[in-house]
Amino acid sequence: MTNSKKSLHVKTGDRVVITAGKDKGKQGNIKKALPSEGKVIVEGANMITKATKANPAYGIQGGLIKKEAPLDSSNVMIVCPSCEKPTRIAHKIVDGKKVRVCKKCGEQLDV
Repeated sequence: MTNSKKSLHVKTGDRVVITAGKDKGKQGNIKKALPSEGKVIVEGANMITKATKANPAYGIQGGLIKKEAPLDSSNVMIVCPSCEKPTRIAHKIVDGKKVRVCKKCGEQLDV
């Protein structure tokens, strides 16, 4: 697998709804996008429990911690801020810039 940078249809900070998996139907904001892997991390979704070892040198306490695991970007759909519906996106050129546009209402997603 090459390490080339892929483009995703979502960005950090976008509100999305999960369309597949154990958290199907949940909404949340994207904490982090990982374009090289084609994955995203959504706040409060795909929670895992991780066992961590204590490391007093760094002040890390050991135990079980809950954290979000990455989801495949194909399993999330952006929620349009104006029509409040999950939608696919289209790309249009506005003032010489490529912007994302809602397929349902036509509003710009990039402000």
